[in-house]
Amino acid sequence: MSRHKLSLLQRLAMYCVDHIRQLFASLGELWRTPLSSLMTIAVLGVSLALPASFYVLLKNAESVSAVWQSKAQISLYLQQGTTEKQVTELQERLAALSEIDNITYISAEQGLNDFKGAAGFAEALDLLADNPLPAVFILGLSETGRSPDAAELLLADMNAEPTVATARLDMAWLARLSGIVDLLRQAVVGMASLLLAGVLLVVGNTLRLNILNSRYEIEVMKLVGATDGFIQRPFLYVGLWYGIIGSLLAWWLTLVMVFWLSHKVSALAGLYQSDFDLLGLGLEESALLILTGTLLSLLASGFSVRRHIRAIEPQ
Repeated sequence: MSRHKLSLLQRLAMYCVDHIRQLFASLGELWRTPLSSLMTIAVLGVSLALPASFYVLLKNAESVSAVWQSKAQISLYLQQGTTEKQVTELQERLAALSEIDNITYISAEQGLNDFKGAAGFAEALDLLADNPLPAVFILGLSETGRSPDAAELLLADMNAEPTVATARLDMAWLARLSGIVDLLRQAVVGMASLLLAGVLLVVGNTLRLNILNSRYEIEVMKLVGATDGFIQRPFLYVGLWYGIIGSLLAWWLTLVMVFWLSHKVSALAGLYQSDFDLLGLGLEESALLILTGTLLSLLASGFSVRRHIRAIEPQ
């Protein structure tokens, strides 16, 4: 019984050693054809770097959009003669709404004092018998209330309040901003799909050419009894290396692009008194890029290699 266990362990060890040997032997195959290998890896790197760059663009656009949307506010101008009790009741109702993140109340007296200080003609305002300015609630919208549909519904509810004379929100810029980000998101998905399909085609076609160049060797191996699985293995490992190296190249190209643009973006943000910094790929996003490129290359390799090796039969 122990001898049988040892035999199984030996077979498993030999199987693993054989795979490791073929893995590194296939890497040596890339070095034996450096020009074609470098061209394939370069095409893969660029094809993967482009969707990664589009994703970085979308990520930064969403970050900027979130900052701008966080400043979305509804201004409630109250009716003249609104009592303190009515103001308190309205504030309590507003605080219970999930669409509202924060509430700022500016009384009519405070608004008049602020206007005097900002306008520069306090003496003219002192001649007025009554304060013409209404009390104002400034409502900062929460994340759930920043979407155009939710903001529009909230604005309609605020206009229906009996103590509110006018409720104002610039809906146009909020809708435009949301539409631009949605359009960019769809464009990124479409372009990324096309480029990732290009990765499949490049790897599949490269391995097809490799198999055709090794046609006679494959025929000889089949004549001496080699199985399709044994013959396919080196080609699959070549495809795996293409995916790994191409994905690392794509990650490096994306990193260089972000580093190159970060200084210009920071300088542009400084002109608008903003401290915005360009966001790059995080650790999980980088790992996902490398894993996606590797799996796509392996998938293309498996489909192309099995199909073309199966079609080769000794004459």
